[in-house]
Amino acid sequence: MTIIQLESLPTLRACSRLNYPLLDATKKLEEETLPWYSPDEFYSVKIGEVFQSRYQVIGKLGYGGYSTVWLCRDLQMHDYITLKVFERNSAEGQREVETYRHLNTLGTTDHAGAKLIRKALDSFQITSEEGNFECLVHLTLGICLYDFRAQLRAKVLPESIVKLTLIHLLLALDYLHTDAGIVHTDMNIQEENVMMAIGDPAILADFEEEEKSSPSPRKSVGDRVIYASRKLRKTKQQGRPTLAPEVILRMPWNEKVDIWNAGLLTWDLFEQGHLFHGRDSDKKSSDAHHIAEKIAVMGLPPKEMTQNSVYATEFFDDEGNWKGAIEIPSRSLETLEGNLESEPRLLFLRSCARCSNGSPRRGFRQESSWKTLG
Repeated sequence: MTIIQLESLPTLRACSRLNYPLLDATKKLEEETLPWYSPDEFYSVKIGEVFQSRYQVIGKLGYGGYSTVWLCRDLQMHDYITLKVFERNSAEGQREVETYRHLNTLGTTDHAGAKLIRKALDSFQITSEEGNFECLVHLTLGICLYDFRAQLRAKVLPESIVKLTLIHLLLALDYLHTDAGIVHTDMNIQEENVMMAIGDPAILADFEEEEKSSPSPRKSVGDRVIYASRKLRKTKQQGRPTLAPEVILRMPWNEKVDIWNAGLLTWDLFEQGHLFHGRDSDKKSSDAHHIAEKIAVMGLPPKEMTQNSVYATEFFDDEGNWKGAIEIPSRSLETLEGNLESEPRLLFLRSCARCSNGSPRRGFRQESSWKTLG
């Protein structure tokens, strides 16, 4: 028999005993609104639940395409952490766990970008007869760049903050490219995936106290509970931008595609709207509109790329000329940019043009920005 000293047991956090708002069980809430959502595929995390005899759930921070995200208390280290619980047998979750394990094997480095990448503190699985739920433990980060920008009256970041953010982002990418051998690929460098480090730790304690005094609304269906997310309190003490992609993939792309996406992110942060929308007149996603917009800004893709892609033949003829049903819009970087003047405007446009070619410093062919045709 193993005797455990009582003083060695972690102290559980007290959960609220107050009545909580109970929502209509027939209406979809949060992750339930995802088109592919299945109650059997998402683990029903409950506030107060303890994982690994260590991580106690305090409240729900949010959800993504294949996971839910929770603020927890590390009962051993007496600190707050973020727990990400993927859907059952998630390929995205498995790849993300493998990549964070790879990052953790790299050891210490002098590269400044290493501190700007979110690391995994721990990983484990919740097991069931039907499969496993991958889980990742992270340091808790604050709001994402999208929410930070949305708080501003002008809804765009000032030039000085854009510069600082881009420097941090490029340092993080350089670390991944040179030291880690990792490429993010085309959809993961977005405002929602660049998060601000927490400069005021008190907002985490406030989150916990608010959950106790005013429990989050929720709905119950059988033994399953779906919670409404609770936002962290606003604060003016923001830390450094930190790259926290939902999925990091090691795929047969090169680093140019990440620079392309960094350029798109920079435009979104500084300009009034996206550079490309890819929507038809009914606001539906449209590859034809997306490609036509890219041609307007960057010109035609390399001929060898259109010839080597079966899908491209729907939009280009044998000579690489556009034959799509959508007319190429009359637009350019110069006509779309309206925040700067004189030399700063010229330098900004030149930087965006270089990013579209795959490098912030020197020209490359446009292959990286046209990978959607591959």
